Amino acid sequence: MKIGLLIAVESELKAFLESGAEIREEKVNGRTVYQTRIGKHEVYALCSGCGEIDAAAGTQLLITRFGCEEMLNFGVTGALDPALKVEDLFVVTGVCHYDFDTSPIDPVKPHQYEEFPDEFIPLDAGLLARAREACPELRETRVASGDKFVEDRKVKQELFALGCQICDMEIAAIARVCWLNQVPCLSIKCISDTYEGGAGDFWTNVERSAEKAFRVLRTLLEKD
Repeated sequence: MKIGLLIAVESELKAFLESGAEIREEKVNGRTVYQTRIGKHEVYALCSGCGEIDAAAGTQLLITRFGCEEMLNFGVTGALDPALKVEDLFVVTGVCHYDFDTSPIDPVKPHQYEEFPDEFIPLDAGLLARAREACPELRETRVASGDKFVEDRKVKQELFALGCQICDMEIAAIARVCWLNQVPCLSIKCISDTYEGGAGDFWTNVERSAEKAFRVLRTLLEKD
């Protein structure tokens, strides 16, 4: 199977590049796509850059140009729940795109896309089941996703009140583009910065936490 692997930033990409696999590079429209095999699968990895727009563009490129049949994402995340710790590991069940709101003109709630019954874009149930089987230690969570690195505790409290334990800047775009293309999507997240932390904790923990999240995806692909 052709697997797309969407990674946000270079510090997270390092876990994939240093995995020991034989990796080929191809330039496509000025972007580097890394190709390898994991288990029985052809894997096409792209470091998109931060934010929903870059993540959406990268996801669509992998689907359209390389025919990826499943889209995987791994990376670090910020905690909205004060109880969470660095290196806590999660599989994402749904994502709230908290920057999105058409409720003044459409019969929806704030942050809700009209195609879904509530504010959460669901991720693929089949991939979630495979992830649970491959790594029973995974915890399930929902993500608040938008174009902001969240440090302000008041904002964290507001996002936590939406029903999300963690936040990021890409998975809403990845999940939305995958839904539009009817491509299953899975995301594994690992805490880099806690509720009390911020950018400093991110830079301290990003490589270690990203590597832990990538190990889950590699285990999943090797078991398939």
